[in-house]
Formats: sequence, structure tokens, C-alpha cells
Amino acid sequence: MTRYRTIKTFDNYPCSHRQWRHEGHCQFIHGYSRSFTLTFGCLDLDPMGFGVDFGDFSELKTWFDQWFDHTTLINADDPERALFETLHARKIIDLRILPNVSMERTAEFVFQYVDPWIRGRTDQRVVVLEVECRENNKNAGRYLAPDHP
Repeated sequence: MTRYRTIKTFDNYPCSHRQWRHEGHCQFIHGYSRSFTLTFGCLDLDPMGFGVDFGDFSELKTWFDQWFDHTTLINADDPERALFETLHARKIIDLRILPNVSMERTAEFVFQYVDPWIRGRTDQRVVVLEVECRENNKNAGRYLAPDHP
């Protein structure tokens, strides 16, 4: 159980993706300005009264920039993966391969990176409770930590 919650948003990440298995328009490459809202939890605050210090997030911002800023995302099992890799090699796209590019699975992907990162920086005092991945103002997916209260 956590006593305090701290929320941080990383936004304005223009990227494209496709869901190759989708029978409708999502099978085509399309893009959004993604945003990510992270909810951190802890039992005790640090000596400054913070759950997390937002000023310490430059490394995390760099990670988000690398994965989602002007990139093309595909599923690891996309049957056109070789074509996308060729386009990347020719500097036509900046390719990133995820297990799955859905909002829910992208939220899980972010959780799997950020939770160990924040635990390590806070000596296990802070955990990630939830990650929301939003593709626009209408559509989002969330991933809750397995032990979410």
C-alpha cells in the first residue's frame, strides 16, 4: 500500500505505428503525438517532502526521446519487419521495435523500464503504480503494476 502518489507526464512525442493484424485502418502506418503519464507511489517522502524529484528526470526524458520522438514503431512480429529495417538503414524512418505497439502494451513496455529505474534511484522507496500511454486526446491505454493497491 502506498501513502503518497506523484504524477509526471511526458508529452508531445510525434511518432507513427501500425497494427498489422488489424483488419481496419490501424493496419496502415499512422501517427499521433503520444504522451505518457506515470504515477509513482511511496510510503514515505524524501527529506525535501517529495515523492520523486522532477528535476532528476533528465535521464528518463532522454529515454523517452530515444524511443518515441519522430520514430516509427512496429510490432516485433510484423511480417514486413525486414522492409521497415531496410527503410531504417536507408534513413527514411527511425525504427523502433516493440513487443506490441498498442497503447496498453506500450504502457507495459514503459513500466518495465521505468519501475526498476525509479526503484534504483530511490533505494526502493518509490515504485511505479501506473503508466498511461495516450495516442491522442480520445484514446489511451493503461498498465497497472502487478501489486497495484
